Amino acid sequence: MKRVFIKTLVAVAALATVGIAAAQEKVIKFANQNAAGHPIVQGMEKFAEIVAAKSGGKLKVTVFPSGQLGSDQANVSALQGGTLEMASMNSGIFASQVKDFAVFDLPFMFSNGKEADAVVDGPFGKKLHAKLEEKGMVGLGYYELGFRNITNSKRPITKVEDIEGLKLRVIPNPINVDWVKALGANPTPLPFPELYAALEQKAVDGQENPVATIWGAKLQEVQKYMTLTNHQYNPQSVVISKKFWDTLSADEKKILQDAASESAKYQRQQARSSVASTLDNLKKAGMTVSELPPAELSKLVEKMKPVITKHAANVGEATVSDLLAELAKARK
Repeated sequence: MKRVFIKTLVAVAALATVGIAAAQEKVIKFANQNAAGHPIVQGMEKFAEIVAAKSGGKLKVTVFPSGQLGSDQANVSALQGGTLEMASMNSGIFASQVKDFAVFDLPFMFSNGKEADAVVDGPFGKKLHAKLEEKGMVGLGYYELGFRNITNSKRPITKVEDIEGLKLRVIPNPINVDWVKALGANPTPLPFPELYAALEQKAVDGQENPVATIWGAKLQEVQKYMTLTNHQYNPQSVVISKKFWDTLSADEKKILQDAASESAKYQRQQARSSVASTLDNLKKAGMTVSELPPAELSKLVEKMKPVITKHAANVGEATVSDLLAELAKARK
């Protein structure tokens, strides 16, 4: 009887240990709008892999691509409410929460990835993310969506005037609406999950996105022409719900922060190395890809300047000055 009693105690203790371990496991839902296989999603998957290894499986990250958990705007609300743990989205989207983030939507700020890395990984990027905390989110780092290009189903764009009259889908924010208007085109703000259907149904003529997003969303099926304008660079903020963050131990926070930093380096490398092959794939799929001649590109930049001036005042002169100062350092 004594031996049976001891065995029972051991079994109960073992079950209790399992129960405690299970209770300590935390599941993190990680949302994004891009399709599986996109460099952003690859970065998220690398993040999940690193977190699992560093936490010994106690922190489990489940990736939800393709807008499975709703639009970016819905994700922001869910992060603030604590019903979604993490998301990666275009940093400019946070301008609806903190106006300074609109600085990332100003056209023709960045020339290359080296400049972008210096800005987002330095004091400027950290300072902006710190402002999200009072809005219920914590910024862990930046992935890269990349440089945006214009596509359409109507005609090739070989000069700036070819953009006039096109109905272009834009990210729903004032800067994007204004630069499209400045080019004589008609802006149509739409959430990304609605874009393919809008193009397919000819509700809009075109849109603008980085090449990886165009390929990942299969926009070549509903768009014939692409012009490599590189008019905006989009960092993607990796954010976590502050309500969830505040439940974590110091060790758990360090695991997630380190994983975000490590996966960001991996993600940006994946994004940049895939551009040439993705362009080839788009061409093979039947898309006509062109570049504006230097004189036309200069004309495009000139048409954007009044938009930059107008919105620099709205974003905040200090924030724009800080960005330009960081860019100047990166260019030395």
